[in-house]
Amino acid sequence: MTKQRWSRWRQKRLNEMNSLLVMQGIVKEYPGVRALDGVDFDLQAGEVHCLVGENGAGKSTLMKILGGAVQKDAGSVSIDGQEAMISTPIDAQRLGIGIIYQDFRLVDELNVAENILLGQEPAGFGFLTVLDRKAEHKRAEEVLSQLGEVLDTHIPTGHLSAAQRQIVEIAKALSRNVRILVMDEPSASLSEHELNNLFIIIKRLKSEGVGIVYISHRLDEVFAIGDRVTVLRDGSRVHASPVGGVDRRTLIRLMVGRELEQEYPKIELRPGAEILRIENLSAGMLKNITFSVTRGEIFGIAGLVGAGRSELAHVLFGSKRKDSGKVVFDGKDFSPRSPREAIEAGLGLLTEDRNRYGLILPMNVRENISLSNLHELVRGFVIDRGTERTAAGRFTDQLKIKTPSLEVPVETLSGGNRQKVILARWLFTKSKVLIFDEPTAGIDVGAKREIYLLMNELVGRGIGVVMISSDLPELLGMCDRIAVMCLGRVTGILRRGEATQEAILSLATQFSGTEIHAG
Repeated sequence: MTKQRWSRWRQKRLNEMNSLLVMQGIVKEYPGVRALDGVDFDLQAGEVHCLVGENGAGKSTLMKILGGAVQKDAGSVSIDGQEAMISTPIDAQRLGIGIIYQDFRLVDELNVAENILLGQEPAGFGFLTVLDRKAEHKRAEEVLSQLGEVLDTHIPTGHLSAAQRQIVEIAKALSRNVRILVMDEPSASLSEHELNNLFIIIKRLKSEGVGIVYISHRLDEVFAIGDRVTVLRDGSRVHASPVGGVDRRTLIRLMVGRELEQEYPKIELRPGAEILRIENLSAGMLKNITFSVTRGEIFGIAGLVGAGRSELAHVLFGSKRKDSGKVVFDGKDFSPRSPREAIEAGLGLLTEDRNRYGLILPMNVRENISLSNLHELVRGFVIDRGTERTAAGRFTDQLKIKTPSLEVPVETLSGGNRQKVILARWLFTKSKVLIFDEPTAGIDVGAKREIYLLMNELVGRGIGVVMISSDLPELLGMCDRIAVMCLGRVTGILRRGEATQEAILSLATQFSGTEIHAG
């Protein structure tokens, strides 16, 4: 062993001896898939250890093992140098482990306070088991204030937006005295303001000795708050180092296993005929929205959480009714009374919350892909399963969906592959306009590029593409024009070349001093 290798080995052993958490040789197998292949991972007290990799690399599976939601097949987990037996989420909580999963673990029928303090409700009246609701709401409000957020703690979480539900998940984890906090894509639905508040909380927790595992596909966040970074690829650890020891380009290459030539592969097309026009549209918080979308362009919609971007998408999709105004779609007046009418007219929506509104999780991949186009598959009184399988297989190959087969429940797939399943469904319906609401939230850099390339292909075929995103570099990299919204109004439309992050943020905060609620 050379002196250099000896030094690295010695430092590794010292780190493990002083680690708050050590996971060694973790193995997890599913039918046809080896999700984790002898993975090592450790965490120091008071550090942020970033865990990155493509969708399906094994990041979430590794953390679900730590959180007791999934049982490992081999390997060991130690906390403070002592081997820990974690068989259930309750075991993990007792050990001071808090997990904020990418897929929300909230009870929609319970209010915000009840979800935040679920399992640790304050009680009063001596020996009687009576919940102190006043104390419960006060405690929930205190936790939310740490995040810099103001939410009505009496509202059922099922009525909240995806961003607000994410905030409740974070607050729920922070309400417990965690020593190890895992954040799986915590920023996927957060605005810049909310993300900055999250970073402040993370720094405070670090100063208190909490070890934080931070999973994110937004690599800028890794370099902003990470101390160390570990890269997983195909279930194996391929890199671990201090964040300062690797640059963005190298990190992307380690994640995808190859050089990624261009992160935003935008193609320039000449705008064609108008495909969608909105005139003075008002609906709820939306006021006098006006813009048009042409064939051959990617039209972006930017704005902070609370701007009304998702509300606009749902009005166009027929899941919310407009109050006034006019919509012209493919040359005809368009006023869908339901999503089915919108789908039949040729408009598709990839919703922001794919798990609640985009997928039927217990159904398999094949069924989810064909769900919106069953009328094309019906032969007499039955569905032509052969044609359905052929179509689903074609789109699975085209979008490179990682799945053991078309027959596995879609809930077993990673977040990025679930997103691709939704996209496959809309490609199958032959939509004329596709609205992508946060299309790359929780998706790795390689999969993002595949979706961008597909957007290029769609507009090249004359399909209208509307992209709603909180990721400003994504909008700037891929869009021909960007409409900026603030509190239900369009405050400006920027063309490619004149759009900058500063210009977008200026328009997105045009109405200052107003409280932001839903988005």
